[in-house]
Amino acid sequence: MKKIVIGIFPNLEKDKVQKQMAPLMAFCRANNIDILLPRDIAPQYGMDSYCVKEEESMRKMDAAVSLGGDGTLLRMARYMAPLNIPVMGVNFGRLGFLTEVELPQMQSAFLKIRDREYTLENRGMLHVQVFENGKVAAEAHALNDLVLAKGYVSQMTRLQVKIAGEISANYPSDGLIIATATGSTAYSLSAGGPIVYPGLEVAILTPICAHALHTRPIVIPLKDKIEISVMPPFEEISLSADGVIIKSIKENDVVVVDASPCFAKFIRTSPASYYATWQTRLLRGEDTTNF
Repeated sequence: MKKIVIGIFPNLEKDKVQKQMAPLMAFCRANNIDILLPRDIAPQYGMDSYCVKEEESMRKMDAAVSLGGDGTLLRMARYMAPLNIPVMGVNFGRLGFLTEVELPQMQSAFLKIRDREYTLENRGMLHVQVFENGKVAAEAHALNDLVLAKGYVSQMTRLQVKIAGEISANYPSDGLIIATATGSTAYSLSAGGPIVYPGLEVAILTPICAHALHTRPIVIPLKDKIEISVMPPFEEISLSADGVIIKSIKENDVVVVDASPCFAKFIRTSPASYYATWQTRLLRGEDTTNF
């Protein structure tokens, strides 16, 4: 049977991750696990390397593992989803809603990946295009969410939203979050959106600090196309995908959101229930001892 090659995406800004790198590499050598590391640190550990700017180098991976928090996993998934490479996160952060295992289970999880003792869970993603004068000026995919937010705190923005070709709502607010079910526990939750089971193919539209009582979050099928345009008075608005700014939205731009053709494939190494763990992970956010 062909050996599995695991690509590791470490967040080396975290001291805990730095301290675990050498022991983890020693464990992988001892257990016949082939590893790819980022090109800038691979020579330090005597491992083969990959570069996110060179797609072919990442295609060598059979699986990818992030060492960090949810943000590290999101950045990794952005590269892996188009390549159809399954991903798993080891939680070195606080909440860890997206990560599969905690540090004490990390080595056993690597062995399960080596031995192909895991299942895959598909997560739907969002695809966004910004049309400027009828032409695509920017494009991106998001696993967690897309956010349209104003540039100045003291000013309100008004967004007109069409869903499946029909005018749905005008949002007088500080902005709008469009989240996947996976991203329902991120920014959308903080803005008052619902927690949604991550396997559902839905999009959640959550206004940020809505300035109207009738403006409420809404959950729609992921396949329904969303069209967003800015209404007067026109203010500076930026569009971001999973926390990365994509484009400033101008007066006549149209933002079109639909289901991405890509799926993030999450590795599941244990039968732990989402219903049994979500409350525990939420409570981590209230633990101030990690700050």
